[in-house]
Amino acid sequence: MLTTSPAVSKELVPALRGAMPQGEVLEDEVSLRLYAQDVYTREAPAGLVLRPANLDELEAAMSLLHGARIPCIPHGGGMSYTSGLIPEGSDWAVIDLGLMNRVLEINRDDMTVTVECGCSWKSLHEALASAGLRTPYWGTLSGIRATVGGGLSQNAVFWGSGQYGSAVDSVLSLTVILADGTRVETGSAAQRHGTPFFRHFGPDLTGLFCADCGALGIKGLATLRLLPELPAREYLAFDFGSADATLGAISDISRAAVASECFGFDPFLQRQRMKRQSMVADVKALGGVMKDSGSLIGAIKDGARVALAGRRYMDDVDFSVQVIVEDRIDAGATDRAATVRAIAERHGGREIENSIPRITRANPFGPVNSMLGPEGERWLPVHGLFPHSRYREAYTATEAIFEQHRQRSEALGVGTGYLFATVSTHCCVLEPVFFWPDEWLEIHEDAVESTHLERLTRHPANPEAREHVHMLREALIERYSEMGAAHLQIGRSYQYREALKDGPARLIDALKAAVDGDSCMNPGSLGLR
Repeated sequence: MLTTSPAVSKELVPALRGAMPQGEVLEDEVSLRLYAQDVYTREAPAGLVLRPANLDELEAAMSLLHGARIPCIPHGGGMSYTSGLIPEGSDWAVIDLGLMNRVLEINRDDMTVTVECGCSWKSLHEALASAGLRTPYWGTLSGIRATVGGGLSQNAVFWGSGQYGSAVDSVLSLTVILADGTRVETGSAAQRHGTPFFRHFGPDLTGLFCADCGALGIKGLATLRLLPELPAREYLAFDFGSADATLGAISDISRAAVASECFGFDPFLQRQRMKRQSMVADVKALGGVMKDSGSLIGAIKDGARVALAGRRYMDDVDFSVQVIVEDRIDAGATDRAATVRAIAERHGGREIENSIPRITRANPFGPVNSMLGPEGERWLPVHGLFPHSRYREAYTATEAIFEQHRQRSEALGVGTGYLFATVSTHCCVLEPVFFWPDEWLEIHEDAVESTHLERLTRHPANPEAREHVHMLREALIERYSEMGAAHLQIGRSYQYREALKDGPARLIDALKAAVDGDSCMNPGSLGLR
């Protein structure tokens, strides 16, 4: 085990530069500060940032770091909020795969795509679109920056999740570099004469390195399944009068397996969304809708519908649910939409204008400006994945915690809302979100469009409100653990190792020791040291 964390020595830097002739070694203060934070957390600057240009350079760099017993931590797009990519000070090296961003092979025969794990979901989707193909799960809303490797490490959800599950459900094979520089292939590619076309060749080694938050190794390459793009789509939206009706409808839509995406907002988050959008964004979104319509007549019709609806149609909406269905042919999409409408009607839903799902689907990877609220507030989500049988219970438990502290929240200007979403047929996401006035981090300045930042209010540091949000977040995490929730992007925030039963706990400890016996690979993530 690594008992001390020696500072990154200056003698090591020339060796790392030599091992990465096409890559980058960053030592400037701005970079070291930026790479020591995520959307929520800012810690002391990192000791070093390495940006290898290919798999060989990544392997060589990891071997050097391990020889010097330098802890390292992988960094994808940086859009997470659970401290899983935060180094613990100047003794640590950050490994950014941003230069390893190529789509290496689109294999039409085997229906697979192999990418370097620093490739963004947006870039992958665009590379496949021209071939009429896509991955089953095809990205998170922050996919303009979020990477394939990060999505597999954090187990992301959104695009395609309603039918195909989370990011890791679409991966077949990985090439992983362990802490000591050892290269490991998984799935059918693990055999001497194999190629990455099948995941379950013996024990699922691919799954071992999925959703690990970088605690077991660094994903260098990933091969994912492909399927034909489904061109026939329907967009639906509904207003429900209560949270109970909303959650019931969402669960039924999930169980019916008819929606590629199904998501909803409570009244607070809905108002935040409506305030956030600017006229410039509306024009861009309208252009995306018209481009996505597939024909001139359809473009005119869809563009006019969205333009006429504007935003006033949401003024009298309570809880909204947005649904996208897709199929090979129009008749199939129409049939799926009919099923969704019947479910919504059964739960008392009122169909409303479908601008939100239509605009969102036409502009799937927009700027990450929603990292800040419409008035320049800080934003932080917390979440749990729950089976349908406990979805309403989880919402009620969350509301009880919010109600207990509502007076204090209001006094500090802390607002709370909800995002709801489906993941395949067996569970749903409950994502409470916080907004509060506070200073921005460097990551906000780096990621949010500068023109958008100029329109927002800058707030002074507000440690009192920040601490209140932290307290509420911890209370929710504890309650969700008591309810047996699962989590994405576990990082250092959600309970994993400490929540396991004895048997699984011993097994994960043994696995960590087998692949990272010196505890150099992101120690602390998943609660593992």
